[in-house]
Amino acid sequence: MSKEFIVYIEQDEDGIYIGSIPSIPSCYAEGDTQEAMLKNLADVTKLCLRNSGSASIEKTQFVGTANLEITYA
Repeated sequence: MSKEFIVYIEQDEDGIYIGSIPSIPSCYAEGDTQEAMLKNLADVTKLCLRNSGSASIEKTQFVGTANLEITYA
């Protein structure tokens, strides 16, 4: 079975790439390059799917992103 996921990619202050799949709880990985991070994320995703079951994940759908401005002290 095959499924395509939306991946959020960030780069931290040290240049490390961090990827996460918002539709799967606690599913994230990192790597020195985007390619390495995506390979690691694919491995992590397989483990997350095995542990959480794909039935609930198949019900999620990417809707979009938004900017949220918060003023704090």
